[in-house]
Amino acid sequence: MIITKTPFRISFCGGGSDLSSFYRQHEGCVLSTSINKYCYIVIHPYFDEHQTLLKYSQTELVDDIRDIQHRIFRCVLDDYGLHGVEIVSTADVPAGTGLGSSSTFTVGLLHAVNSYHGKFVSKGWLAKEACKVEIEKLGSPIGKQDQYAAAFGGLNFIRFHADESVSVEPIVMQPETYRRLDANLILFYTGLKHDANAILSKQSANMSQTDKVASLRAMTQLARDMKAALEANDLSSFGRILDEGWQRKRTLANGITRPEIDAIYAKAMRSGALGGKLLGAGGGGFFLFYCEQEQQERLRAALGLRAFDFHFERDGSSVIYIGDKYWD
Repeated sequence: MIITKTPFRISFCGGGSDLSSFYRQHEGCVLSTSINKYCYIVIHPYFDEHQTLLKYSQTELVDDIRDIQHRIFRCVLDDYGLHGVEIVSTADVPAGTGLGSSSTFTVGLLHAVNSYHGKFVSKGWLAKEACKVEIEKLGSPIGKQDQYAAAFGGLNFIRFHADESVSVEPIVMQPETYRRLDANLILFYTGLKHDANAILSKQSANMSQTDKVASLRAMTQLARDMKAALEANDLSSFGRILDEGWQRKRTLANGITRPEIDAIYAKAMRSGALGGKLLGAGGGGFFLFYCEQEQQERLRAALGLRAFDFHFERDGSSVIYIGDKYWD
């Protein structure tokens, strides 16, 4: 038996610049962190070696892996010719909430399958291969940031180059600044669902519009400004940059925001938040706010939404259990 643990992520600034329609013309960059909420993948031999059993939000038992309905499972298991196994996926948060769940799952699954075959793979390989599965093989209209955030872990500045290479640079700051940043961030679940693929498809199509490109280029500069502020241990600028990034992001495509979301944001800014953003592609899921600790109870009371406690994590995707098995 093999068990992998792969973290979800929070993106602070620059989201959307990891789409190929942008970074092939203008270098993309994001500042993001992984958090201590995870997707777990368990894999071990199935009793009937001629069948494959999958358990996620649904259960599938198939004789032929090509009959698997879950497209990421089907793609990965078909690529590796892996059958006769039972794979269970469970997670701390559901899909469609803006924490990069699809890519976290893909990274964790690839890590589990390769470990099951006794193969060590690097974090860079995991991220690159997960991008290949989701973007190239399955044609998902998504970017690359989630795969790299999940695989590497930590608080990073990630750059997306025109030649398809990706650079991951950890943010270096004083330990006290890191602790305060972690403590001053708060997540709220809006209860609103969103279709990330539909929003990202619109956003990618909008890259032919000069004003949309200009806004996204400004957002990448904000990501660089945020990196510089954190490395200078300047948290006073963090909330302001977060706010400015959200104001620009919400104009990139229809569906990123809606009246209910705008009302939540306005109330939060009146109740102690210094900045915030809707996570992921937009449209629903989790709202992130930067709010000093002494103001957080006021913010919680004003919004009346479910607060979701979290902390930063540094490990990225990891194998947490290896049971007895004869390696292939």
